[in-house]
Amino acid sequence: MDNITNQTIQRFKSIREENHFTQSDFARVLDIKNSTADIERGKTKISGKVVSKLLQEFGVNPLWLFGESDQKKIQLHNGDVSPKMVTVDSENNENIVLVNVKAAAGYPHNVQDVDWYQQLPAFDIPLPEYRNATYRGFQVEGDSMLPVLEPKEWVIGKAVNNLSEIRSNALYVVVLHDSVVVKKVRKNDDSSSLTLISLNTDYLPYSIKAHQIVELWEVNSKLSFNIDANSDTASIKQLQDAMLALTSEVRSLKN
Repeated sequence: MDNITNQTIQRFKSIREENHFTQSDFARVLDIKNSTADIERGKTKISGKVVSKLLQEFGVNPLWLFGESDQKKIQLHNGDVSPKMVTVDSENNENIVLVNVKAAAGYPHNVQDVDWYQQLPAFDIPLPEYRNATYRGFQVEGDSMLPVLEPKEWVIGKAVNNLSEIRSNALYVVVLHDSVVVKKVRKNDDSSSLTLISLNTDYLPYSIKAHQIVELWEVNSKLSFNIDANSDTASIKQLQDAMLALTSEVRSLKN
């Protein structure tokens, strides 16, 4: 095995290890049967299809892979995550379209369908905070964003035009190719990926590739219909109970 071939194999293997894939898992991502073991042993050459997958999924520069460049990653996605469609009222002002849980299931597949958007309810908020930008309402599904966002509540998102505008650890509505999620978004050192974080600690963070994002909306407000007049009192009582329990534990330790 010559030095160039060996270097290519080592670089291929390093991509797998950096992303914490087993050889079998990596094979599934790259559409290879069974495992990448034969490639890493030098028994099977890296095909053009695999090179293409490495570029699409991980931003791997083919020239770097084959030792002809020191630039490991290239930007395949131009970062455009702006709205693919907006609607206006009779006075040509932009509406705030509302996307409920049911509509969200079809949203990624209809982002450029004018007729589909016209079926959705839309309204206008006559406040200065909702001027000079595009806003959209999305209904929250599930409990992954508790305690900040309750299931069935609505969030209003301001359109983000480019991934470069992302504020790390802010809340966003992330429109992917097959789903719509509300998450806290964290920038990674590797600009080709982002980490999505649930506020409910029962749900683990996970990473997505930048090119998977179709649209991005920064959450700036929410609509809630579950107002509990006694919520502050209940919260104070819970805090008091917790402090009493902690005091009791400290006393028992001293004894």
